[in-house]
Amino acid sequence: MSGTSLDGVDAVLAEIGPGSQIRLLHTHYLPYPDDLRVQLLALHTPQSDEIHLAAIAANKLARLYAEAIKTLLDGFAPARVRAIGCHGQTLRHRPADGYTLQIGNASLLAELTRITVVADFRSRDIAAGGQGAPLVPAFHVRALRDPGAHRVIANIGGIANITDLPANGPVRGWDTGPGNMLPDAWIKRHRGAHYDRDGAWAASGTLHPGLLTALMRHTYLHLPPPKSAGREQFNLDWLDALLGGLNETIAPTDVQATLLEFTAISLANAISRECRGAQALYVCGGGAHNNALMQRIRTHLPGVRVATTAALGIDPDWMEALAFAWLARQTLHHVPGNLPAVTGARGERILGAIYPA
Repeated sequence: MSGTSLDGVDAVLAEIGPGSQIRLLHTHYLPYPDDLRVQLLALHTPQSDEIHLAAIAANKLARLYAEAIKTLLDGFAPARVRAIGCHGQTLRHRPADGYTLQIGNASLLAELTRITVVADFRSRDIAAGGQGAPLVPAFHVRALRDPGAHRVIANIGGIANITDLPANGPVRGWDTGPGNMLPDAWIKRHRGAHYDRDGAWAASGTLHPGLLTALMRHTYLHLPPPKSAGREQFNLDWLDALLGGLNETIAPTDVQATLLEFTAISLANAISRECRGAQALYVCGGGAHNNALMQRIRTHLPGVRVATTAALGIDPDWMEALAFAWLARQTLHHVPGNLPAVTGARGERILGAIYPA
């Protein structure tokens, strides 16, 4: 898994048995080289010769994925691996226009590893009229649903998304808005860091009410689910335009504090509005390690237990990678991997394209 945070590759080796019983065997994280991160970020907006540049970046990604897998499988025979589930790196997510694009050259990855690769999970759902995202809620249903409690699972990566898991009744899920994307971009601009460790820089600033009000006016936040978001909706250009419209100078630390609050309150509002009766929220993804963010979420959700998915037996760092391993298994067994109530697709669909070893 490599997500919208553009930080690196999460790789897991998982054994999935009957009834989707899951055993996590090994894990490995491989950060993106700085030059690749810059290239991928640039490809999120139109540029000259972008088809060629995207193809070259896809090859670099495939080689990086293969390197991560080689380290992951240290001492474990590749022949014992049924398949690699590879999400790829999203460059465009435009379900309203009928497409999504994740690059990674699955053919090259299969060639380099000599392991079957399952990729391009999102396109079939979009072809069926869905958002193509989020897909992880289907995994949450299998691994984390409790018939005796109303749970919500939140993944806070570059974008934040939730899965509503009532004890009874339909499961829903959608992107609530920005996760770490805007705070990461802001601290990168001002301090050269890739992320705000523990939200410490944000905690040193003061919330700016005017900026928060402007952020919360984003039309995406007021759309009903199913819905999905990405850099197309939440980016520095949009933030810069809002800052320019306020006609005042705001200290960078205060902007960071307000961006953290924006992530917390947009997530909490979605849960309060759409997941009534929720008893517990379990967080995974990079945001689970941001103590300042977790505290703000707790403040906005009084009466709801807020913890990380470690409390449920799944390390928050590996949830999404595990989910795509499970989705690859669904593909190989010709079993649907989407939830139409989550994505808005016309029905259940078998997701992914298979690239044999």
